[in-house]
Amino acid sequence: MNSLTFRALSIGVMLVLAGCGTQRTQEVPPSPAQIRAKIVRLMPAKATDREGWATDIYAAFAAQDIPAFNENICSVLAVAEQESTYQVDPPVPGLARIAREEIDRRAAKMHIPQVLVNAALQLHSPTGKTYAQRLASARTEKELSAIFDDFIGMAPLGKSLFGQLNPVKTGGPMQVSIAFAESHAKGYPYPVPSSIRREVFTRRGGLYFGIAHLLGYPTHYDKSLYRFADFNAGWYASRNAAFQNAVSLATGITLARDGDLIDPASFSAGATELAVRTLGKKIDMSNSAIRRQLEQGDRLEFEDSDLYHRVFALAEKLERKPLPRAVLPGITLESPKITRTLTTAWFAQRVDERRQRCMVRAQK
Repeated sequence: MNSLTFRALSIGVMLVLAGCGTQRTQEVPPSPAQIRAKIVRLMPAKATDREGWATDIYAAFAAQDIPAFNENICSVLAVAEQESTYQVDPPVPGLARIAREEIDRRAAKMHIPQVLVNAALQLHSPTGKTYAQRLASARTEKELSAIFDDFIGMAPLGKSLFGQLNPVKTGGPMQVSIAFAESHAKGYPYPVPSSIRREVFTRRGGLYFGIAHLLGYPTHYDKSLYRFADFNAGWYASRNAAFQNAVSLATGITLARDGDLIDPASFSAGATELAVRTLGKKIDMSNSAIRRQLEQGDRLEFEDSDLYHRVFALAEKLERKPLPRAVLPGITLESPKITRTLTTAWFAQRVDERRQRCMVRAQK
């Protein structure tokens, strides 16, 4: 074979290989139908209306420009299974008792006699039933929320007990915070016939806002576990708990690793801020500068702050080793619905176990 022929063959082989590489990098992304089919396949067979769930999950991903990767799909499915076992409005054991205890607790706090509370609950509500009858038969948070909406709007005592604040704070298939949904309603792709609160109790709304809370913010986490903790404790709680850990090591002051760097509703300094202030000279920062940068604790930008870098640098120098940038918050969950001791770490780990099982199914 002469050199000219060999060179021609070599060029031909390179062109073929280049063509193959180009084809690989230009693979057609999966269609919406293919993504929905994957979601259906990854859901447990016992879940009802899996196609409907897949449609609403895909729609939430598309509306929020969240990639439908296996990791993201499995994370959403894991939270929905943990929180509701794929029930749109899951029943809560003992809900009627919990609701009545909340009413009685508020009445006692405001020194309102029980006779007045009982009389108010015997009033007929817009459904024709008395409030007492509706409370006794309430099984889900959606039903209870509607009762409180009517009670606050129609009964004089309702406004005295609750003002305009419905005490039902979470709902839907992912048990998302209603306050979160109301503050992130911009861009919600569906018509809202009544209120964002009521949309949370629908499958489409509960999934949309639940997915926004779980995946709709940037992080540098290396594990989904920390997103699950944040879903329970608030955005960046795991990152902030790691910062609190660094503050404790640098100061010797024991802090709760709860992820709350400041109380935004208060101008007074909390435990974390007071502890950081003791480092003021070592990190060359004033109290006002410390406060301003702690106020970034609900954003990714906090990780670019002087405070964040200087505290970690000081703590790592003292410990003589790198420190984690995310840890599970040490929070004990408190709710009338919870009948045993549970923590944010427990929640995150349980959800992550479900995600891992889903990821195994995704590889098959």
